[in-house]
Amino acid sequence: MTTRVAIFISGGGSNMVRLVEDMQAGGHAGEPVLVLSNDPDAGGLAKAEARGVATAVVDHRPFKGDRAAFEAALQEALDKVQPDIICLAGFMRVLTEGFVAPWEGKMLNIHPSLLPKYKGLHTHQRALEAGDSEHGCTVHLVTPALDDGPILGQARVPVLENDSPDDLAARVLVQEHALYPAVLRRFAAGDMRPILLP
Repeated sequence: MTTRVAIFISGGGSNMVRLVEDMQAGGHAGEPVLVLSNDPDAGGLAKAEARGVATAVVDHRPFKGDRAAFEAALQEALDKVQPDIICLAGFMRVLTEGFVAPWEGKMLNIHPSLLPKYKGLHTHQRALEAGDSEHGCTVHLVTPALDDGPILGQARVPVLENDSPDDLAARVLVQEHALYPAVLRRFAAGDMRPILLP
């Protein structure tokens, strides 16, 4: 049985591309049925279309802070394709409990830190300021609490002397592109055992 996957993005969609490529490579329980963005100018939309994946835009700006209406529009877009799983891949809007609760256990997110460390923004800068020797990324199930929820996978990178936040971000992104597809491949097949990449 095929597991239908919707992917939410806000920008260039590099993680989305890796997820789609892996699903389209064969031997995968997941099928990408929609890439949705809150930004009509998101570069990832054209990348999804080039790979034959349907796209949708729900621009958050006209809703002017009315999150309930924005999220109702998101759900309306999802209703048209009936996904089984949502993957957040650089989606830069915080979703409320009203949207998350019905999808709990079926929505994944990738976050650029070794959760539970550094929830929220500026994770690379915060890891450097703390003097951490390693950093990384986490794929987790989404719950109403920000960057919380059961961990499905983590990948680690060393923090090197003289690293800038951009240096660290680039190294973590390489691991994100390996970790997220591996976790989704397993999760779409019904396997929730965590994946740990070195």
